[in-house]
Amino acid sequence: MSVRRRALEALRDITEKGAYANLRLKEAAAGLPARDAAWISAAVYTALDHLACIDRAIFAYAKGKPDKAILAVLRLGIAQAQFMDTPQSAACDESVKLAKEIGKAALAGYVNAVMRVVCKNGMPPLPEDPRERLAVEFGHPRWLVDELVDTYGEDFARGLMAAKPEGFAVRAQYPFTAQELERHLAEHEMAFRRGRFDPEAFLLEKGFDVASDRLFLEGKLAVQGEGAMLACRAVGAKPGMRVLDCCAAPGGKSAYLASLMKNEGEIVAWELHEHRAKLTEKTCARLNASIVKIARRDATAFDERYADAFDAVLIDAPCSGLGIAGKPDARYAKTSEIIDALALTQWALLDACCRYVRPGGRLVYATCTVSRRENGAQTARFLAEHTDFAPDANRLPPALAERARDGGVQLFPHIDGADGFYIAAFVRREGQPWRA
Repeated sequence: MSVRRRALEALRDITEKGAYANLRLKEAAAGLPARDAAWISAAVYTALDHLACIDRAIFAYAKGKPDKAILAVLRLGIAQAQFMDTPQSAACDESVKLAKEIGKAALAGYVNAVMRVVCKNGMPPLPEDPRERLAVEFGHPRWLVDELVDTYGEDFARGLMAAKPEGFAVRAQYPFTAQELERHLAEHEMAFRRGRFDPEAFLLEKGFDVASDRLFLEGKLAVQGEGAMLACRAVGAKPGMRVLDCCAAPGGKSAYLASLMKNEGEIVAWELHEHRAKLTEKTCARLNASIVKIARRDATAFDERYADAFDAVLIDAPCSGLGIAGKPDARYAKTSEIIDALALTQWALLDACCRYVRPGGRLVYATCTVSRRENGAQTARFLAEHTDFAPDANRLPPALAERARDGGVQLFPHIDGADGFYIAAFVRREGQPWRA
């Protein structure tokens, strides 16, 4: 199978079947040289980033509606011709070859005609309607544009939608230190800078093959966004504590909590699904997080046996993922109705798991989304219904703590240079038993 066909099949699975882009692209690149793997990733993500604009061009210039396979061929071809460094003539020729490769030789002429008219005329003008223009320009579904503009205003929403990922963050895993990691990066002449918020975070440029690095293989280095690190910091984890991570997969936060606790104490990691529990186990084993105990459990169902049993509880709730700038597939896989359903699950987690916090202990609620329905609305309701908790953002960096509302702070990619994480922290008042 050619490299372009691998990219095509991955794009179809993501757009037609809802496959996760990062996992599907890893599968598509299996066994390929690094250069080909990088091309597949770049081509598919470019198509996803500009999907609304590309589709607008296809349906403006094409005669009739192409079937799903040819639509994907055109999406991939236009992405190369208009938004990548591929020469337009090469993008046209390769698209024709790809149509033939997938058994659509009868439609090769159609593909050639559409590609050449797009290359000749360029992309159609953007819509005049401001919100429709944002939807096409930045590749966001219209319902999401409406929500972001209604929540944050048009100018702020534009900046948020335009944000692109700035590389990725790594950190050291105890007993390896941040100083040792910094020295390793410098000695190997890797381009990096210190994290903006977490003292153990280092931001690297895309293109660095972390999985082949010696420190990664030895369990001394972990890839983790600063938002996720800050959620762990907000827990206030210290050696000897007993902490619950109640939505633990894929295990990065449990491992960082273990690192902050110097592998002293106990971390109970709950995960509902078996394959995700195994993924958590694999992550913690690689990072030598020996105090993590993993169990399969539905964290939305309260279990009285664990009432008041933990010094701190972390809820990294299932969410829409709309804060991850590098995951354009998340935008197309979600609907407003899905967010409403997620909000119900998030509330069930908050309502149940807060009762596991001992008096004087801490509760942290985190998501990787910028949807207020999943964030501020949840914490406002939580404080209204659970008066035994008080907001407490004091474990966050001062610059973020100042922005906190109801104990929660929202990170924004275009402002903070990090994924759109939301972190809310609460402390349970002393002398307050849990309420049934």
